[in-house]
Amino acid sequence: MDSRTSLLGLTAAAFLRNTATDAFVPPRSISHPTTTSSSVARRSSDSRPSKPALLPLAVSIGLGPESQPSNTNANATATEERIILGEDGQPLPYITDHEPYRLARLSKSDAAADEWYASLLRDDDDDEGRPPCFFLGQVSAAAYERIVTPVPLEDEPVYEYGHEEWTPYSSRRLPTSPLYPAYGLERFGLPVCRRGAEAWRFFDVGGLVATDYSGRVDGMGKDADLTPQETADVVSELRSKGAWLDDEACDARLVYVNGRFCPALSKQTDLVKNLDSTYFDGTHTLSEQTLTYLHRLPDGFTDELAAKVPDETKGFLTSLKKLSGPDHSVGEPTSQFAINNQQGTAAFAALNSVKAGCVAYVEAEKKEEEEESKPVLIVNAQTPSGGKLTGDHHVGVSFHPRLLTVVHDEGVLSLIQSNVDLKENSDEAPRATFVNGYTQIFVGANANVTHTYLEESGGTVTPRVEMSDEELDAAKLSFRPGQGPDALAPFVSNPRDVEARRPALRNTHFQAIDVHVVGDQGSYSSTLLELGGSGRARIAVSASLLRPGASAAIRGFSLSGGAQRADMRTNIHHIAQGTVSRQEQRNMVGGRSTASFRGRIRVEQSAQQTDSEQLSRTILLSDHARIWSTPSLEIIADDVKCQHGATVSDLSEEELFYLRSRGLDVATARNILMYAFAEEIGSKVEKAIAGEFDDENGLRSRIIKKLRIIVPEGDKALVGGEFQSV
Repeated sequence: MDSRTSLLGLTAAAFLRNTATDAFVPPRSISHPTTTSSSVARRSSDSRPSKPALLPLAVSIGLGPESQPSNTNANATATEERIILGEDGQPLPYITDHEPYRLARLSKSDAAADEWYASLLRDDDDDEGRPPCFFLGQVSAAAYERIVTPVPLEDEPVYEYGHEEWTPYSSRRLPTSPLYPAYGLERFGLPVCRRGAEAWRFFDVGGLVATDYSGRVDGMGKDADLTPQETADVVSELRSKGAWLDDEACDARLVYVNGRFCPALSKQTDLVKNLDSTYFDGTHTLSEQTLTYLHRLPDGFTDELAAKVPDETKGFLTSLKKLSGPDHSVGEPTSQFAINNQQGTAAFAALNSVKAGCVAYVEAEKKEEEEESKPVLIVNAQTPSGGKLTGDHHVGVSFHPRLLTVVHDEGVLSLIQSNVDLKENSDEAPRATFVNGYTQIFVGANANVTHTYLEESGGTVTPRVEMSDEELDAAKLSFRPGQGPDALAPFVSNPRDVEARRPALRNTHFQAIDVHVVGDQGSYSSTLLELGGSGRARIAVSASLLRPGASAAIRGFSLSGGAQRADMRTNIHHIAQGTVSRQEQRNMVGGRSTASFRGRIRVEQSAQQTDSEQLSRTILLSDHARIWSTPSLEIIADDVKCQHGATVSDLSEEELFYLRSRGLDVATARNILMYAFAEEIGSKVEKAIAGEFDDENGLRSRIIKKLRIIVPEGDKALVGGEFQSV
């Protein structure tokens, strides 16, 4: 279907410039009663048969029929002759044109989400619905076409018994019922976020789509030129935030500010460089493999596997939607069944391809034994204005960092991604910012990749937001003049009001990390730290193990406080035989924040002898904090060793008592336990970026400062009760 094909008279291009939600009126009011033997009859010359013929009800139990059923074509002919009667006894018409029903289930919140997403696709100075400026050439154009081309409304194919795609686990639509698109696919070709969708169930979709991020960074697509003084100031600030490595401490360094590449701050090589628009307009050339990688979308919307998977019975597997055969495959990515198991990142990855101004490209090859391997640092920094100094400051801005990493056979790479703030104390008018990052990593045979991802943008949250008005009043009354003004300062203003006015609470940080181990014995190991103060943060990691002996280890730590909404999602896909995965996720939730973790491990039928472990541990620091932790295993193979688990608890009262019995106050004792919980993940961070133990700008010091902000006050009145201020 062409992207300009009308949807109820509204083209995709027209919708991108239309701010009003079109009301939908079905062509006629129909009812869909449950089909029973009394409502099914054979067609005859009389359109209203007086005595419908009764038909037998076929029931399939278990794995399907024991013998081959009768001729399918004959059954199909009989089905075509049947009519279905409505409640009034009248035959219901067959529905063959489903387009009038495409938007029938679209709610007001769904329409708002579609318009919000469409505003991100448009250029902020465009009112004509034209396609945006494509900095990545055909990569951007193909992604745009994929987004605006609606999904065709077609029934699933029906296969005869004995066909290789036949399965008893298939649904049939009544011919008198309309066919609806899956949730999120009403207007676009990729599923857009929905409040009730499984991928977004616990995320603040309402707050997300209510914030305008349609502004565009000034100078996007062009390098950011800095004066020597500006360069020195930025280096000093990055160093103070632990987001800087000197030239001699790293193999390469790429620095981006508000999505624009900064050559003066970067160290490029032949293998690590910035790909600007000249690499996509024919001025420079890129290999076919690189372009193929850039075109890939997550969540199964690129069906061809990144590498051929050997299989004992079928030779090589190449299609994602057909893995594990028709009885257990996930099927088409646009089906509701498949969407329910996705991370919801495909639409935003495609949006990244459309709007990204450049690509950070990292390539690693086999090194000689005497060569020293140093890390590669990728820095994405943002300023309060988000790089847009003109126009209405109430309109937010979005930018889309992109990273492509290719590690060849026997290559070794330590990759560091750091997200920080710049110019926090400047007089720039703050804007709401939406960071939509997309990272792709491809690991070759016997290659080893260590990946560190640090999200520390958005400032810091407001402390003591968990305290009630009564507790705040009690704290003010307990203030003694001799304590000094600093002791009273936190209670002068209501912390909840202070947090609500914090500019970064309107910020949103999305990061999709798509990893493919495409070589035998390839290894990927990542450490993800979500420590920022943005109002909404979401990190989604997907690792596909496509070759025998491939392994993946994913360690994550999420810290949230104030009124934040934090989401961490992982998907480890075992496809080849003899693959190994280890996952540990730790969450610390304080204040009045809400966090969620969804970890999915799927073991295909071809992935025999898989060894997989998954563990999620969460500490709730306040009774007003919330966590949804959902580890899951989907195992189709029968020769595996898999385990998973989840725990949610408060800080141990026994451990607190032990520390207090040694002379420590309550706050210090809690801080020690909180840091010990986080350090087990933080200790895996690349040493070059973590800094020394006593470094005031090191990772350890930064984590301790953030923990002090969300540490609960006072003692507990009751076990399981609220922390009380004393």
